[in-house]
Amino acid sequence: MNAMSVSRDPLAIAEAWKAEGRQVALATVMETWGSAPRPAGSHLVIDADGNFEGSVSGGCVEGAVIAEAGDVISEGQARMLEFGVADETAWEVGLSCGGRIRVYVERID
Repeated sequence: MNAMSVSRDPLAIAEAWKAEGRQVALATVMETWGSAPRPAGSHLVIDADGNFEGSVSGGCVEGAVIAEAGDVISEGQARMLEFGVADETAWEVGLSCGGRIRVYVERID
């Protein structure tokens, strides 16, 4: 599914996708400051084809996280992403209203 959905459990979806043989990454909100729209512990699951379920920011940074997840899946190296109004990516990812968010992206083996 390519539409953002927070009504389905991303962790259960990750398990189902793994059972289907898909390569999967999990993005988890680690910290937020200010007006970040999703709390710590929120999840986004992404497969190698760019399909995703869940949300880490209500749409502000999902595109950037999905792109990074593709690299995490292929390289096998987890990474911490940080987005915020003070970063050079603030306008690109849509956090111009304020706030910061740290998202940990890892491949699920």
